[in-house]
Amino acid sequence: MCRNIKTLFNFAPPATDAEIRDASLQFVRKLSGFTAPSKTNEAAFARTVEEITAVTHALLNSLLTHTEPRDREVEAARAKARNAIRFGTNP
Repeated sequence: MCRNIKTLFNFAPPATDAEIRDASLQFVRKLSGFTAPSKTNEAAFARTVEEITAVTHALLNSLLTHTEPRDREVEAARAKARNAIRFGTNP
């Protein structure tokens, strides 16, 4: 599950609200062991996702760096090339 959580800091354009929420959801799923909570746990699950989303926003907004932001397209091409080597497919 956690393999889907991507680095969100120092990209141009910055991470979107949806990307941050998706990463928070994956984090809560990993910690809880649930991909979908029961009706009993649904409210706690949703509240935790929203709290982690807010904390993640605060973290990303407070981090500082002196390096240039990474380009999403360049990083995606690098990942595709790595996967081609790893899984033996053409990039």
